[in-house]
Amino acid sequence: MSIKFSTENGVGRITFNRPDVLNSFNREMALAFQDALNECKKNNEIRAILITGEGRAFCAGQDLAEAIATDGPALQSIVREHYNPIITLIREIEKPVICAVNGVAAGAGANIALACDIIFAGESVSFIQAFSKIGLIPDSGGTYFLPRLIGFQKATALMMLGDKVKAADALAMGMIYKVCDDSNLLPESIACAEKLAKMPTKGLGYTKRALNQSMFNNLEDQLKVEEELQTAAGKTLDYNEGVNAFLQKREAIFKGE
Repeated sequence: MSIKFSTENGVGRITFNRPDVLNSFNREMALAFQDALNECKKNNEIRAILITGEGRAFCAGQDLAEAIATDGPALQSIVREHYNPIITLIREIEKPVICAVNGVAAGAGANIALACDIIFAGESVSFIQAFSKIGLIPDSGGTYFLPRLIGFQKATALMMLGDKVKAADALAMGMIYKVCDDSNLLPESIACAEKLAKMPTKGLGYTKRALNQSMFNNLEDQLKVEEELQTAAGKTLDYNEGVNAFLQKREAIFKGE
């Protein structure tokens, strides 16, 4: 079983489960990951998603043994059929996606993490844009997200040099949200996911949509997006509940509707 999937307290928990190869992706794992994300997308009981890795690594990227096998998928198929759908799903699912990065996050593994909404990392984590070391370019959205997170110059250097970036440095440059003690990584990440799952997740989804569109909109267009989505958010049951709870000085009970 290359992917573990479970649900608890409104959180869909996805765990990469090929620890013997540092959770590197083969076709089976990529397609299983897509299936888990699709389940999270369509299941209304799931209001937040947590992604992590089993063992001593988050994900070491592509399983190169598969990539060079004579009967294995071509690079084009690996990118088009494995990674592109994964990144698209992470960004299109209008629910918070939290990533708990443990150990090494290299290549596609690093860039899958960067595509998530909120990234926690253990203090011993290293992020590596490892593609240049084997003559490839960053995929899995890396050339899109990393420059936007840390700037063009820094992203270019990391992608070309393939330097290891420790968790503390990733935090300092704005690549991730928070660094945790390794022993507290999963508990803190789960707590965050469960907190988000109890929030007005319809509105959080609209926030995610607005942020996605801000990547390419000018100010005028983005203001129109905000107007449209604020209007939609104002029609949700959660907005009504939130306002009433505020006026009645009680804790709101949100349902993601």
